[in-house]
Amino acid sequence: AAARFALTGTPIENRLGELWSVFDFLMPGFLFSYRAFKERYEDPIIKEESAAALEELRRMIRPFVLRRLKKDVLKELPDKLEKNVASAMEGEQLKLYRTNVGNLRRMLEKQTKEEFNHSRIQILSQLTLLREICCDPALVYDDYRGKSAKTDLCMDLIRNGVEGGHKILLFSQFTAMLERLKDRLTQEQISWYSLTGATPKAERVRLAQAFNTDDTSVFCISLKAGGTGLNLTAADIVIHFDPWWNLAVQNQATDRTHRIGQKQVVNVMKLVAKDTIEEKIIKLQEKKAKLSEDVIEGRGVADAALSREELIEMLEER
Repeated sequence: AAARFALTGTPIENRLGELWSVFDFLMPGFLFSYRAFKERYEDPIIKEESAAALEELRRMIRPFVLRRLKKDVLKELPDKLEKNVASAMEGEQLKLYRTNVGNLRRMLEKQTKEEFNHSRIQILSQLTLLREICCDPALVYDDYRGKSAKTDLCMDLIRNGVEGGHKILLFSQFTAMLERLKDRLTQEQISWYSLTGATPKAERVRLAQAFNTDDTSVFCISLKAGGTGLNLTAADIVIHFDPWWNLAVQNQATDRTHRIGQKQVVNVMKLVAKDTIEEKIIKLQEKKAKLSEDVIEGRGVADAALSREELIEMLEER
């Protein structure tokens, strides 16, 4: 090819090395080999927060990056208002969470660096378990009959929204959680549709068209399955039931409704279990989003390869 171009909405989504891969396609060798890029930029910027390395990388890529924000090209698009809404766990839910946090912390503190590197899948499984308990312990324990603070909060928000005449997108990465929320919606006679990875393509299209034209109040959507390829501008409230490590994925889900055709201000509510790993995930999102803004002025970065020390810190109670 005489010339090469790259078009992306997320130049840095999971790690800084993704930026190198784009430039290695555009201009092979411009950002050196990946090993050299990692030593010269990625490690100093991520691990040492080196301002000098950050500025040098920005100077190198700036002449080749043309950025257009949605607000620059869609001037008629209404605002998007985002806020975190905290819920406080109590009773048995809180006890179960603290017990599992203690177990994971003790395991991490006993591990050597080598043991940690060989047990990442097990650790990820334990982190997912903690996040499920934050949502509803019944996702983990079949015999759990206690309350879910976040479910109660979510239902209050939905009830208020529906009574105010709003249509709502409800996202969770846990399909089992969506099933429990749909049961609650049915109990309270609130109409809903549902979309997960198991929904056929033709049915996805039919559901999206129906939601945009009928009186159904809530669209329950699994985060990964419904984060792209849907136009749902009939909704003007978005509820993220649980935070995902990667902020760009959440933003893409929100943009199912904050897009061309939206006439109302979009209110985005991110539910967070107070004093838990979910708060730490939000802080990690904010930290990485700032890095992405500094480097490329793009969207969220989420470095999935957390160190043992970072994980122990995330599990610390206030």
